Amino acid sequence: MIGQRRTGLLQRAAACLRRRAWLAPAGLTLYLAIKGAVPDLPGLSCPLRAATGIPCPTCYLTRATAAALNGRLSESLALHAFGPPAAILLLLWAVLALRRRRFLPVTIPGWSLGLAGLGLVAYWLARLVAQHGLGLAAFPPA
Repeated sequence: MIGQRRTGLLQRAAACLRRRAWLAPAGLTLYLAIKGAVPDLPGLSCPLRAATGIPCPTCYLTRATAAALNGRLSESLALHAFGPPAAILLLLWAVLALRRRRFLPVTIPGWSLGLAGLGLVAYWLARLVAQHGLGLAAFPPA
């Protein structure tokens, strides 16, 4: 009996979250904008960099996006070149999700995600070569 009540409660909670999922992009955008103004807010650290000392392809992207959302484009670009485009896409996603009341308001072609992934990996490899092969400061200090 108690298990059935708990299952019913969990199902209702999950349904409520699904109905409100369209608010998540705006919430994420707002959090990153606030984090750009208040950098001491909690965030996730990179497990690859923590384990190996090598930054991953998206290391510094959160800070770069937060800086771009606060209008600090030169700082954003110094952290990660994908920061300003990520900020623009995040704002666009938030606005469309709010207007259409859908978490995924548009269909994203798979090739574009693959292209973005390849771009991230190519940018990361170029930074690694610059930092470790050429001795240039391609990554910000940790």
